[in-house]
Amino acid sequence: MAGWINESLKIMRGQGVPIANEDAPGIRKVIEKESGGDPYAVNQWDSNARAGHPSKGLMQTVDSTFQAYKLSGHDNIYDPVDNIIAGVRYTINRYGGFSSHPGLKSLNSGSGYRGY
Repeated sequence: MAGWINESLKIMRGQGVPIANEDAPGIRKVIEKESGGDPYAVNQWDSNARAGHPSKGLMQTVDSTFQAYKLSGHDNIYDPVDNIIAGVRYTINRYGGFSSHPGLKSLNSGSGYRGY
């Protein structure tokens, strides 16, 4: 998993995405909690799945979120690097970064993980 995260960070920094190596542990924790590290994970039970668009991949993005936040040339939602890129860019856009990610904030306050 570390290799996928490091490759993603390198690609994103090369494209001007404001991401630091210090964010890697947070990214890893999100992946562990969202998909258990399975790049082919598909959530078949939550509200997204019931609405017909299940969350997929390492960071559990729905197709529309993946399409909105992927980088050009990184078009496969099941590719670990592509999925991390989209999930990270979504997190930055939605929450301002990993320090404000709801799941990580919840864990850091002593509560359980809360999906995003």
